[in-house]
Amino acid sequence: MNHITLLIIGSGPIGLSCAIAAKKNGISYKLIDKGCLVNSIHNFPDEMSFFSSSNNIEIGNIPFSSLSLRPTKQEALEYYRRVAEHFELNIGLYESFSSMKTSEVTNNIKKFSVDTSKETYSCHFIVNATGFYGLPIPLNVPGEDLSNVKHYFTSAHHLYKQKLAVIGASNSAIDVALESYRKGADVSLIIRGTTIGDSVKYWVKPDIENRIAEGSIKVYYNTNVKEISDKNITVEQEGKRMTLENDFVYAMTGYKPDFNLYTSLGITIDEPSGHPNYNEETMETNAPQVFLAGVVSGGSNTRDLYIENTRDHGDKIMSRIKDTLHI
Repeated sequence: MNHITLLIIGSGPIGLSCAIAAKKNGISYKLIDKGCLVNSIHNFPDEMSFFSSSNNIEIGNIPFSSLSLRPTKQEALEYYRRVAEHFELNIGLYESFSSMKTSEVTNNIKKFSVDTSKETYSCHFIVNATGFYGLPIPLNVPGEDLSNVKHYFTSAHHLYKQKLAVIGASNSAIDVALESYRKGADVSLIIRGTTIGDSVKYWVKPDIENRIAEGSIKVYYNTNVKEISDKNITVEQEGKRMTLENDFVYAMTGYKPDFNLYTSLGITIDEPSGHPNYNEETMETNAPQVFLAGVVSGGSNTRDLYIENTRDHGDKIMSRIKDTLHI
């Protein structure tokens, strides 16, 4: 059994910052992730640029230089790899959390036994830093499980001369629609509301509006998806059903945290708000010695938390751990 003080789940930027804070404070730790390093960023579109400037997503006081004000996905991947190498972080990749139980209690401090897909750890503290990008919000319609239906988009080359339905109205959907159109796809944008989302990046909004106005990208407002097949998508617009020829569907309907992980860790959720129960000063949850870090602390509300305003979570957590251990 691997004995450590702290187990951190999720190797995104905030999980990395927690590991850095643990190392700087002399706290033994292991950082695990079910995928690759900064797995969520790895799954972003290849042509994506961050909304934030590079200095706002720096961690560990390591400067992040980019060619333009807003770094690209590839620049971010390179930066976070270099940060992990610089601090020689103790990371287990492609290692997923399985289960946890309390093995003993000494001086009111719990010891947990945690099983992962690769080994068993004994630890006193756990941080959930898994973000919210891991689980797509489903459409819950027939055909959603077909191989031509995707919830993640990385590149558009394979969509050349294909009929594509993009579902959604926010940044991810608009980025997919524009990138696919520019790679030669016949794009239809399907939106439940009456307009594209208010949160669409201000420098992207005129682009999508112009493409819609000129007819380069077709748009169906007030429209819901009812069924998907290999070559068609059935939608309903204001009570009228239509069947559209279609080769691929990108359902960019948003993402949510893994609420099963909250339950496994003993973290409770306030039902009306979807907000997890934790102390904002220490990041400790209602489950003693279990913490939240990063956007996952927002629960169902994923709009107000970003890398730049959660980078201090690691320091808060390490301070609480040191107080608990009286060090």
